[in-house]
Amino acid sequence: MADSLMPRSDSFNARVRGASHIDFKTATTGVAAKAMRNELSALVNTVKDPETRKAFDTEMQSFFYLFTRYLSERARSQELNWDLIQSPSEDKIVPYSKLSPADASNLSKLAVLKVNGGLGTSMGMTGAKSALEVKNDMTFLDLTVRQIEHLNTTHRVDVPLILMTSFNTHEDTLRIIKKYANQQLRITTFNQSRYPRIYKETLLPCPRTADDDKKHWYPPGHGDLYNALMHSGVLDQLLAEGKEYLFVSNSDNLGAVVDEKILQHMIDSQSEFIMEVTDKTKADIKGGTLIDYEGQIRLLEVAQVPNEHIEDFKSVRKFKIFNTNNLWINLRALKRVMENEGMELDIIVNPKTTDDGQAVIQLETAAGAAIKHFNNAHGVNVPRSRFLPVKNCSDLLLIKSDIYSLEHGQLVINPNRMFETTPVIKLGDHFKKIQQFQKRFKKIPTIIELDHLTVTGDVYFGRNVTLRGTVIIVANEGQRIDIPDGCVLENRLLSGNLNMIEL
Repeated sequence: MADSLMPRSDSFNARVRGASHIDFKTATTGVAAKAMRNELSALVNTVKDPETRKAFDTEMQSFFYLFTRYLSERARSQELNWDLIQSPSEDKIVPYSKLSPADASNLSKLAVLKVNGGLGTSMGMTGAKSALEVKNDMTFLDLTVRQIEHLNTTHRVDVPLILMTSFNTHEDTLRIIKKYANQQLRITTFNQSRYPRIYKETLLPCPRTADDDKKHWYPPGHGDLYNALMHSGVLDQLLAEGKEYLFVSNSDNLGAVVDEKILQHMIDSQSEFIMEVTDKTKADIKGGTLIDYEGQIRLLEVAQVPNEHIEDFKSVRKFKIFNTNNLWINLRALKRVMENEGMELDIIVNPKTTDDGQAVIQLETAAGAAIKHFNNAHGVNVPRSRFLPVKNCSDLLLIKSDIYSLEHGQLVINPNRMFETTPVIKLGDHFKKIQQFQKRFKKIPTIIELDHLTVTGDVYFGRNVTLRGTVIIVANEGQRIDIPDGCVLENRLLSGNLNMIEL
């Protein structure tokens, strides 16, 4: 890898010209790489301040390395050989129920990292998703802070919280964490990389200068975690403090709390990397899964699956588990891999369209793909309660409801719930944005005895509504349904333009 992107003479073309029988794709790879290098050099040169330029140069080098890997994989058209994909052997997926009791003193060697780069755009939010109030006026971040504080005070340890932000959420996050200044908790934030989007047609970067509009850049997925930990100095800081293990999860997964048994298992099994997986249901068909590929444990994401095998991938029969993105990493092993072996994560090509209709691509990576680089790496099959993501307003309704209560920032299923499973909730497009959701529920209904709720169309809920069994409410085009205060709906199908009084 070059030390700098400043122009150099030993261009890729020199290699290309020297070969007599070279196929077209390989030749264009050399040209594309050279063109990209020149463009990135020009971008680096738009930064005036030497310190800033140095950091930006390092970031663009990492991007360039990813880009050249993408080009060479594309030239070789490397696709997974579907016939070589096996389910992992039993010893590679350990059931949670088999884990031994834990020694709480291990917590002194632990740090917790939340991937906090996501914007709540799909829910109509403009800022960091982790600032969304999810339960009892508390945000995702509030709940995480409450959990780790409780851990620190109960066990008299100092587990630090680390937040990996993106350029989209950094300012927001810094503002939010000011309010935790007096808590029993140290919070460190660092920014993940900012990579340039690439025009699909020309394979050239969208931004013209280093401070060009935000829309030309993207955070390259949570696989960037390892690079960003290293370059920010946070990895070395943790090791200097005597921290040996890192628990990583998405900030919107409310089930991802520190679990001492998994930490104990990691130490006992001398595993350098553990991925929490859980049983797949029909709702999880897109989740990445662990596979055995030529004797090696690998993460397989839906974006890597050839079109003709998508249905196989989604089948619950062949792939019974999926990745929760709760990861446990040995920090010393991580430093060794980064410094000596290099982290080559599978590239996920994410096609996008700009506001003015141009096709661009984002080269991304997934944190779980690092599993192939570590010794004794394996999955632990955890209960579903460790995977409670809030991806949309249907998830939010469930979390806000009486199905869950809070204990020290942790969601606990209401003991009055008769079934172990949570209800299935499907809210239609009218409930997609958070502002609409808040307007349409005067108060969150009581759903302790609900099995299934589907709502589509223009529907409003009054106060103290109770939903039981299976409830389906369909307001047809141009019609509105108002569910009055105090109404109880049990195993009901409502449709048309009903004022509920007519029932």
